[in-house]
Amino acid sequence: MRFAKTFLTLALAVNGAVASSWFSKAAYNKWHETELERWLSDNDIPYPTPADRKELENLVQKNWESSVVEPYRNWDKEKLTSYLKQKGVESTGAAEDTRESLLARVKNSWYETEDNAQNAWLNTKDWILDTWTDSQLKAFCDRHGIPVPQPRKRDTLLQKIRENYETIAKKAGDAAAYPGNWLYETWSESDLKEWLDSHGFPAPQPTTRDKLIASVRRNSRLAYLRMQEQQESSKKSAQQAYAALTDKLIDSWSESQLKEFCDKNGIPVPQGTKLNHLRSLVRKHRAEILGDTVSGTAASAFGAATSSVGSAATKATDTVSQAARDAFDKAINTWSDSRLKAYLDARGVPVPQGTKTNDLRALVRKHSHLAASAWTAWTWEDVSVENLRNYLASSGNAAAKKVSEKSGATRDELVAAAQSAYASASSAGGGSWASATSYLAKATDSAKANVFETWSESELKAYLDSYGVPVPQGSTLNELRAMARRQHNYFKYGTTTPTETIFAKVKENVLGGWEWVTSQLRIGSDAAKKKTQEASDIAGENIKGAGEKVKGAGEKVKHNEL
Repeated sequence: MRFAKTFLTLALAVNGAVASSWFSKAAYNKWHETELERWLSDNDIPYPTPADRKELENLVQKNWESSVVEPYRNWDKEKLTSYLKQKGVESTGAAEDTRESLLARVKNSWYETEDNAQNAWLNTKDWILDTWTDSQLKAFCDRHGIPVPQPRKRDTLLQKIRENYETIAKKAGDAAAYPGNWLYETWSESDLKEWLDSHGFPAPQPTTRDKLIASVRRNSRLAYLRMQEQQESSKKSAQQAYAALTDKLIDSWSESQLKEFCDKNGIPVPQGTKLNHLRSLVRKHRAEILGDTVSGTAASAFGAATSSVGSAATKATDTVSQAARDAFDKAINTWSDSRLKAYLDARGVPVPQGTKTNDLRALVRKHSHLAASAWTAWTWEDVSVENLRNYLASSGNAAAKKVSEKSGATRDELVAAAQSAYASASSAGGGSWASATSYLAKATDSAKANVFETWSESELKAYLDSYGVPVPQGSTLNELRAMARRQHNYFKYGTTTPTETIFAKVKENVLGGWEWVTSQLRIGSDAAKKKTQEASDIAGENIKGAGEKVKGAGEKVKHNEL
């Protein structure tokens, strides 16, 4: 009996130790109270104030899995399906797929394991900077007086910042695990918005600098994981390209071809290098890329060839950003003056009296990455008819209520009445203003998923007309909705739509996806194919020629016999 009790006690102790060990590995167990509060705030999770550490930690624990380990738990079917498509996972069809089946498949193909997710937030400095551009890293070093040797290469910048990361956090009087706003103090609001645009995350609307930082900080891990996946994909493509670069091909190249290959693939060639040494350099580089060396430095070689994944992302971002800017510029070229002014007004950009159309467009382009900072009268445009009527009825404005009760009121009439009531509430301030903004927040939030779905064809055409967008003859209702959403997203978010990722946009715009990474390496693969084809053609011609000779000789012999 005593033995049984002792065994039970030991078993409980072991189980307790295991449970304690499992729980203590959670990153947030070591966070300061301010970090716990910051994380809860970033993830829009309400918490009591004041609250003791235990209360805060319990709240974080309760929401940690759905926010960090399995953030896709909150995704809708469309987003789940899009992720699976991006990952190359076959779907059984939209009609047959349930949300639970989609969740199961997303879980099986997710970027990282639970342990990796936990460990990531134990070592934030190791990855959170990787999505920054080179110029942002340089600005951070300059701001904090971090000496970086010239030339200031990306890898060196990252190393130096990581070495000084905790020290800078302490100087700011803050913790480093879940970093405060000090990490982004060199970023402008446009920089923050542009990062969200580039990585496919919607900026909070309306927003403040603090909200933008919270959104960047919250989404940094997912952006990093996407980049890592693209790096691996690009590395495989590079390896496939180099696998075609045979010794026989290298030996067949002229000196100028070898130098061109080295130049395009970042292989340093000393002045006066001889032909055989050139071939040796190319073979060495190929071995590093394929991991055939003793040290297996494929990653470092790939980094040398592409200036590391961070610079790669910067290049891709630049390419996509330019494409997005071009599309945005094309869109706003149709906008009326009132549209252009409304866009600027929503972002708090002053517009001088009498500003001409071209100057308005220039201002809009300049502030394309500036997030909307307040509700405006134009916000009522995408609110459903039902919500418009409800607002007008509850606004306390007699004229507005009268319009809401009019059975035959058109959408335009309801919008105009809502804008007028809103303007009155804005002037009055106090409870009327608070009520109006609160209603707007709820109405626009509910409209996110189904904006324009309930609109009639004539309403959609009128909306597009207000932007100056011509509607092609014979356009279907779905095409009209797509056109309306595009203009709505440009007006609300700026240069990009909030649902696309940088990688998806590269592919969709036929910009080669991450093909640009391996395009510089393709000379080897393409040349290999070309040389092989040339050799094949030559061999074919030789065989054909030999055949003709044999045939000719045969004819001659036959003739002589006769």
